[in-house]
Amino acid sequence: MTLALQRGFLISMVFALSLLQGCATSVKATSMQNPPPSEAFSGFGRIRVQPVVFRPGYDGDKSGLVKINQNIQEDLASSLANWNMRPDNGRVLIIEPVIEEMEFKHGVKRVMLGPLAGSSGVLMRMKITDGNGKVVALPEFFQRANAMAAGFVFGVHDNLMLTRVANLASRYIMDNYSSAIGGQTGADEKALAR
Repeated sequence: MTLALQRGFLISMVFALSLLQGCATSVKATSMQNPPPSEAFSGFGRIRVQPVVFRPGYDGDKSGLVKINQNIQEDLASSLANWNMRPDNGRVLIIEPVIEEMEFKHGVKRVMLGPLAGSSGVLMRMKITDGNGKVVALPEFFQRANAMAAGFVFGVHDNLMLTRVANLASRYIMDNYSSAIGGQTGADEKALAR
């Protein structure tokens, strides 16, 4: 290989690596485990789940927000109906899901750029309070879609990420109904903010 070819190859490799470094999501979680709420949710006669919103001042992908909201509402529909049929004891639990950050690569960008569009990631918190505003729990939920995996299947993994984060949030609510046990955030060591 000539010196010019070697230099060209080296420059190409450096350029490719710089592109791939942009593939990682900047969305990070703070923990791998959510602590238990201050009490089991069954202590409340009524449970209300608000629609998912973005944190104040955050302008994220609305189609991703809509999909997460639909999944949470579907996951919890039958449980909420059963829970809220019990006698009303005057106590209300209010669950407010808030998307803190979301990088959602989809559509033309994902199809045209594939893995080079980057990874997707979402961090959602739920503010769970009683009717007087006292905090019962503040769990967080994290999911990501790797750039390589998502890129080669044209965004399927990006959409599954939205379903997974909604399922984690719904599972936390259902698991903490009878007993206050906490739950997984969905993050691993690599997803934690350093």
